[in-house]
Amino acid sequence: MEGQVEKTQSCGTICLKYLLFLFNILFWLAGGAVLAVGMWTLVEKSDYISLLNSSFYSASAYILIAAGVIVIVTGIIGCCATLKEMKSLLIVYLILLLCIFLLEIIAGVLAYITYQELDEELRQNLKETMQQKYQQPGEESITQAVDKLQQEFKCCGSHNFSDWRGCVWIQAAENERLVPDSCCKTPSDLCGRRDHPSNIYKGGCIMKLEEFFLSQLYILGAVAIGIAFLQLVGMMFTCCLYRNFKEELY
Repeated sequence: MEGQVEKTQSCGTICLKYLLFLFNILFWLAGGAVLAVGMWTLVEKSDYISLLNSSFYSASAYILIAAGVIVIVTGIIGCCATLKEMKSLLIVYLILLLCIFLLEIIAGVLAYITYQELDEELRQNLKETMQQKYQQPGEESITQAVDKLQQEFKCCGSHNFSDWRGCVWIQAAENERLVPDSCCKTPSDLCGRRDHPSNIYKGGCIMKLEEFFLSQLYILGAVAIGIAFLQLVGMMFTCCLYRNFKEELY
């Protein structure tokens, strides 16, 4: 009877080890996904950083990259702790999971608060940035960001195409354009001389840029919720495995 109990406990421990190992593989993949999203945000969308006074956008990308690396490292520690049956490493792993979980909650609250401030800043500054800095000496990054924004989101100006009438560059005597060439549906040199609806995008960029930033937050939120759920499962498995390991293994 005693041998049967020991065998049952041993089977339970083995099952927990495999479950925790499987969890760590999923956790490692989740960390890779977070890292990839952070890199994509920084590389593909970094031009928009110059349109903001806030460092929220770049900071969020770096946070994602750091979180991805931490999750991957934590997953590796979890695998080592599981395979080598090390109680001390399991404790470290459990503490790391708990810390990441708490940091996710704090980051989520801060992201929501910061988005409200970012949205207000965007509304106040985008029009002024376009009118005062577009095609001005030393503001090449602004010009490139605005052109990319208007082409990628198929928009023109901050609220609408008429915003460009107050642009310093458009008002220059030597300029023949009514809007930048990037407002055109089919961009070509001097196509901005005609502001007819058949030639340019009429809608403004502010709403589309807000939607883009909001979609980024939704991605962050979905990833965070997914990882948080995995962490809760992982912490449960870790506690059970810690309790089930035979005393002589340590």
